[in-house]
Amino acid sequence: MDTKKILFTGVGGQGTLLASRLLGEAVMAAGMDVRVSEVHGMAQRGGVVESTVMIGGLKSPIISKGEADILVSFEPLETIRALDRCSKKTTIITNITPIIPITVKLGQGEYPDVDHWLDFMKSNYKRVCALDAEELAKEAGTAKAVNVVLLGVLVGLSELPVDKEMMEETIKTRVKPKFVDANLKAFELGLSQVES
Repeated sequence: MDTKKILFTGVGGQGTLLASRLLGEAVMAAGMDVRVSEVHGMAQRGGVVESTVMIGGLKSPIISKGEADILVSFEPLETIRALDRCSKKTTIITNITPIIPITVKLGQGEYPDVDHWLDFMKSNYKRVCALDAEELAKEAGTAKAVNVVLLGVLVGLSELPVDKEMMEETIKTRVKPKFVDANLKAFELGLSQVES
């Protein structure tokens, strides 16, 4: 398999770091060389949180402009902010449920038109999977499982050396026992978005 550079981005509290760790563990279980790095800001205050998963012997954890093979974004504004790290060959997976920043709530800015940007992405990037991951997470039993819904979509696209069974096993062993069932359901719901 070729190398893959995956960028995860979201807002503090969405489970961005856990998602990248789960993917990293599953890739290791598949026998591939992987590096996981975390670059996070003010996670406790709803700040931007980024992490990278580098597969296939890549040494640097940095994804520069135009280098991301896959972008997994937990929030639409963060998707827009990360587009400069993408190229026409990038696959984008994005949650469409906004988390309105405090500046917008205070009237000091406007939230971008999500539909406009989704149309732009669909016209300019290899593949775009946009979904209401928060609604699916709630259906699974916990709104906090947005991260695992998006992992389900990622695995369902079959662009990585990780299959359904590997990721399910990783979830079972790495998620706290009381959250395993909800997370497995969230993963299945994410997978179903690709399979349908």
